[in-house]
Amino acid sequence: MTGVMRGHGIVAAVVSAIVATELAAQQAPVVPQAPLQVTLQEAVRRALDVQPAMVQARGTQRNAGASGRSAWGAFLPTVTTSASAFRSNNATFVPGDTSRLPPVYSYSGGLNANIVLFDGFSRFANLRVASATADAAEAGFVNQRYQVAATTAQVFFTALANEELVRVAQAQVERARAELQTAVNKFQAGAATRSDTLTATVDLGNALLAALQAQANLATAEANLGRQIGVDQLVRAVPDSALPPLPDTTTLRASVLQAAPLVRQAEAQASVTSAQLWSTRGQYWPTVTLSYNNNRTGTQSPQLPLLNNYPETFSWRFGLSWTLFNGFSREQSQVAASVAHDVARAQAADTRLQVNAQYTQQLAALFTSWAQIAIAGADVAAATEAVRVQQERYRLGAGTLLDLLTAQANLTQAAVSQVQARYTYLIARAQLEAIVGHTL
Repeated sequence: MTGVMRGHGIVAAVVSAIVATELAAQQAPVVPQAPLQVTLQEAVRRALDVQPAMVQARGTQRNAGASGRSAWGAFLPTVTTSASAFRSNNATFVPGDTSRLPPVYSYSGGLNANIVLFDGFSRFANLRVASATADAAEAGFVNQRYQVAATTAQVFFTALANEELVRVAQAQVERARAELQTAVNKFQAGAATRSDTLTATVDLGNALLAALQAQANLATAEANLGRQIGVDQLVRAVPDSALPPLPDTTTLRASVLQAAPLVRQAEAQASVTSAQLWSTRGQYWPTVTLSYNNNRTGTQSPQLPLLNNYPETFSWRFGLSWTLFNGFSREQSQVAASVAHDVARAQAADTRLQVNAQYTQQLAALFTSWAQIAIAGADVAAATEAVRVQQERYRLGAGTLLDLLTAQANLTQAAVSQVQARYTYLIARAQLEAIVGHTL
C-alpha cells in the first residue's frame, strides 16, 4: 500500500511539473509591437525597394545612362567662357609722356570653343561601349530583380513553414498530454505500470521542448523576413490558399539558354569588351581638332553681355596630332583589351553552361518536391489512422505504450515532411523563375 501511494505521489509531482512547464511555454514572448502581416507580392515589392543589391543595380543603370550621354556629348564642341576685372594701386604712365594716370579698372572677357573633328573612330567605339554597358546594366538589373524576388520568396516560405511547424509541434503536445492522461488513468485503475506514466511524462516533456524550439525558429524566420523587406519588427507571412501546379517546361530550356537574365548579362559584358577592343585601335590614328578663341579687353565700363565696346581679338586653329611611337604602350593596351575580350567570351560561354546546370537542378528539385507532396499526404493519412488504432488498442490493454509512442512519432514526422515538401516545392519554383527570368 505504501509503494502504491509513493507511486501516486511521484506521478502527481511529475504531472505538476509538466503542467507548470507547459504554462510557461504557452506564454507569448514580449515583443515591442505586433507583427506586420504581408503577402508574398507585398514582401517582394518592399524587398525590391530596400535591398542593397537592387539599389546598386539601379545605380549601375543610372551610371550607364550617364556614360551614354557622355559618349554622345563627345561629338559636340567644348565651350568655355571667362570674364575678369582687374585693378592695381600702382599708377600708369602715358606712353611718350611723363604724366601719370591714376589707377583704373581693367576688364576682359573671352570665349573659347574646341571640337574634335577626327579621333580615329574612338568616339564611335565609345558609343558601342556605352550601348553595350547600358544593355549589361539592364540585364543585370533584371537578373538582380529576380534574384531578390527568389531570396524574398525563400525567406517568406521559410516563415510560413515554421508557422506550420509550430502547429505541428502544438498538435504533438496535445497528443502527448492525452497519452499522459490515459497512462495516469490506467495507472490509478491498476491497469498500467508506473513505467508507462513516467514514459508518457518524458514524451510530453520532449514535445514541449520541440514546441519551444519551433516557436524560436518561427521568431527567427519572421525577424529575417522583416530584415528582407526593410522593417525593424517581426513580420508574419500571410499564406496563399492555392498551391500552384507544375509549370509546362516542354520548350523552356531552349529559351532559358538564350534569354536568361544571367546569360544576357554575360553576353552584354562580352560586347562591352569587344567595343573596348575597337576603341584601343583608335590610338593608331591621328587626331584632328578645331578651336576658336575670342577675347575682348578694355578699361571703360563693360557693356554686357558681349563687351561690344571693347576691341575684339579672335583666332582659329586647326590642329593635327599623330602619335607615331610611344614605347609600345598602344600595343600593350591592345593586348590587354584582347585578353579581357577573350575572358569575357569564355565567361559568357561558362555562364550559359552554369544556367543550364542550375536549370536542370531546380527542375529536378521542382518535380521531386511535387511528388513528395503527394507521398507525404498519404503518409500523414496512414500515420493518423495508425495512431487512432494504437490509441484504441492501448486503451483496451491490447497494445503497449511503446507502440503508441512509435505511432505518434511517425505521425509527427509525416506531418513535418508534408510541410517541408510543400514549401520546398514553392522555393524550388521561385528559384526556377529566377533562372528563367519570368514567372511560370
